[in-house]
Amino acid sequence: MRILFVAIPNSVHTARWIDQISDRSWDIHLFPSTSELIHPHLRNVTVYGVSAFRPEGLDPSIRLRGVWPLRRGSGLIKYLVLRYQAHRFSPLGLAGIIRWLKPDIVHSMEIQQAGYLTLAAKETLKGNFPPWIVSNWGGDIHLFGRLDEHEKRIRAVMSACDYYHSECHRDIKLAKEFGFKGEGFSVLPVAGGVNLAQAHQLRQPGPTSARHLIALKGYQGWAYRAVVGLRAIELCADLLKEKGYRIAIYLPTSETKVAAELLAKSSGLPIDIIPPSPHEEMLRLHGRARVSIGLSISDGLSTSALEAMLMGSFPIQSNTSCLGELVRDGESGILVHPEDPEPIAAALRRAVSDDELVDRAAEINARIAAEHLDQLVVQPRVVEMYERIANQAHFNKL
Repeated sequence: MRILFVAIPNSVHTARWIDQISDRSWDIHLFPSTSELIHPHLRNVTVYGVSAFRPEGLDPSIRLRGVWPLRRGSGLIKYLVLRYQAHRFSPLGLAGIIRWLKPDIVHSMEIQQAGYLTLAAKETLKGNFPPWIVSNWGGDIHLFGRLDEHEKRIRAVMSACDYYHSECHRDIKLAKEFGFKGEGFSVLPVAGGVNLAQAHQLRQPGPTSARHLIALKGYQGWAYRAVVGLRAIELCADLLKEKGYRIAIYLPTSETKVAAELLAKSSGLPIDIIPPSPHEEMLRLHGRARVSIGLSISDGLSTSALEAMLMGSFPIQSNTSCLGELVRDGESGILVHPEDPEPIAAALRRAVSDDELVDRAAEINARIAAEHLDQLVVQPRVVEMYERIANQAHFNKL
């Protein structure tokens, strides 16, 4: 089987999803939807780019194919590609790869970059196109579908694709409202499954109630609200200091770093900024946290929240995500408004003060993680999905 992924090349979600099938005998290809570097965890994939010259740190199994064969002049070519990528090069380049490669399946992972790009390539080819899967990441439909600039483009993607993958039922319903008439498949986490046995070894021994760390996802920007989380922590500073808590902020943006430094100085709370780290270190962080907070105005299930549940950390998560499909609000997690620090602070005070709540939640969430996040459950379903789509396409050609 030959699969062509159109995806953000440096995303850990891309790497982890492809890793689920990279050990099979399938022919896997990746056409980057952005001009970023290749994630170092990618394996057994042919990656297309401006140049075929190999950057450091890539796994030996990665095969590079570039459109510029010489070192000299590649800078100019790259400049032109990046400048005109959205309008000229990428759709034509992707269309050319599809015409030459003849993949059994094209899979666009994410909509605003990969989905729009694949649609443009399909329109360029104007003929037979391989079965096309679109994966919904985060707020691809839930947020962008409410914006005038994106609504028509999302409707065009949903009307043109054959299969749709999301990690929650909310987004399956939205896809149909946006014109999707193809076939959906099992609701699966966009980052694939996790090796539960290995993950459990990274957990701090003992009950969640014995932990004294608060983990905060540090994204602050157009959709993310880490600074609101810091304000909620500030409102709880008296209790957190009394009980000897530390704050760990992972994946922080510059705005979050500034706000965190000011909070540390004004409150006296010990705040650690966690640099970008391998996936195992992120699991280890959640495995040391009593509470994990993630706030954004739109999200899917939220990979970080799922990993917090897996590692025994009590999730406080935006009610604008899909996590409510798995979490029992007030029992195995607390869902909050992402832009109001008062209820977030109230949820944090409760989670810090109620040992029975967090220990019981850890038990419930461990069962949920085993059902929805275990790679022994997720991976066979992913493999079955691709095999079924490829077989169905082959049958339709007969």
